[in-house]
Amino acid sequence: MSGNLASSPPASLLSVYQGYFGLNERPFNITPDPKFLYLGNMHRAALDQLKLGLSERAGFILLTGEVGCGKTTICRRLLAELDPQRYDTALILTPRLTEAQMLRSILIDLGEKKCARCTAELIAQIHAVLLARTEAGKDIVLVIDEAQDLSLEVLEQIRLLSNLETDKQKLLQILLAGQPELKRILARHDMRQLRQRILVTAEVKPLSRTDLAQYVHHRLTCAGGTSRIGFSGVALFVIHRLSRGIPRIVNQLCDKSMLSAFTRSSNEVRLRDVVCAYQEVSWL
Repeated sequence: MSGNLASSPPASLLSVYQGYFGLNERPFNITPDPKFLYLGNMHRAALDQLKLGLSERAGFILLTGEVGCGKTTICRRLLAELDPQRYDTALILTPRLTEAQMLRSILIDLGEKKCARCTAELIAQIHAVLLARTEAGKDIVLVIDEAQDLSLEVLEQIRLLSNLETDKQKLLQILLAGQPELKRILARHDMRQLRQRILVTAEVKPLSRTDLAQYVHHRLTCAGGTSRIGFSGVALFVIHRLSRGIPRIVNQLCDKSMLSAFTRSSNEVRLRDVVCAYQEVSWL
């Protein structure tokens, strides 16, 4: 087989590609599937920090990291590991919302069927819902991904939500996850009230060279095995150099490198395959 790599292989080729390497699914898909989360030292430390913040009812928790480093996957893993008997959760993935839209999204994600109309009524409804669930023994967690895209008005509304409390505890714990720009936004003078309420912070950093080799092996194993496919040491070295250790770019390079190896009828990804893959993703 020969020819240029397709940006998105057709389903028929994809099926053969997986079968050739003895895999049940694509190991380097870029969707944030918690099953594929590689918990290296840095990712494990970030996840443990988030869990600690929730267990201590810290109120506001901040998670930051570069684009493609796995923040969304860590958030999903965190939510998946929370005991549903103890926690009710809401996950906001599209933060470019108005204040009223944000409040409605929170209520809907918490399972409420009907929402009030105006902002004031929505806040009162959220207060009532949180109070009822807290009295029933629940902890409520709100996770907002891509929080750097929140408007200042919505950030202020979220801060006001954190004021909802009983004599003994906060009614809502809030995790803000975002790119490094989020720190710069929170450093603004007019954000000091929100910034001062953040008691736990965690950061997701790019993979080290050692982590990258383990990351690749981990994802291949999760997808069904590693017996029919391998990466040469040089290939892994170059993938780390080109990707700067950012998992999303690692996934793109590995996926297309494996496709290149498949077109050569080879069971080992080599330097030539990585070079071929880089020509496809060099714009990232």
